[in-house]
Amino acid sequence: MAGVAVLGVAGPALAHVEVSADKKQAGATDVTLTFTGEAESTKAGIVSERVVLPEGIAPADVSLVKAPSGWKYTANPDGFTVGGKALPVGKDAEWKVKVAKLPDGETRLSFKTLESYSDGTVDRWIEIQEPGEAEPENPAPLLTLQPASKTAATSQTPAAPASASSAPAPVASASSGAEVPTGVTASSVDADKGGSAPMWWIWPVLVVAVVVAAGAVVVYRRRGDAGGDVGQ
Repeated sequence: MAGVAVLGVAGPALAHVEVSADKKQAGATDVTLTFTGEAESTKAGIVSERVVLPEGIAPADVSLVKAPSGWKYTANPDGFTVGGKALPVGKDAEWKVKVAKLPDGETRLSFKTLESYSDGTVDRWIEIQEPGEAEPENPAPLLTLQPASKTAATSQTPAAPASASSAPAPVASASSGAEVPTGVTASSVDADKGGSAPMWWIWPVLVVAVVVAAGAVVVYRRRGDAGGDVGQ
């Protein structure tokens, strides 16, 4: 009897808070978590469950799906609380929440939980269960996940920057068929060829110049003849 008593004191508590998920893979989205708080008191009913979220899940990414009748959901800085009127003595508390996304690189998520009763008693399920070690006396609810799929990890890898080979190809001149560097127009290439611009406007100018010169010669000669007559 003494041995049984010692084991009863040193062993883990008989009641727990458990958690499960409808999607058991790291990085999964729109995941519904189901919590079950086992009633261990024989004199009082459960009135609330306060959950501390693990790192990688923000309170803003969690919403209530289901809770005991009359219970309300309240977001906290580090998690959330569901609670209300006391459940019947011996009745377990069950609630569900939806998480927008589970952390990518974590396969063990612990949800520390404080379970309160109508007589003021609080069960503290907050001890982290370490891999390969015995379960602690008051273990925090533990969710074990599969690693994220390689496809999901690959899809989150940033795309490599574009290489120089993807630069726009040179533009060809329509008139000559030669390659023209990007940003240079065909008209600028034609202007660089030199002498290809039309020169028809030069001829009227030359004609006018000849006429003006001829008129000047005639006037000069007439003035010279008039001067000779006066001298005679």
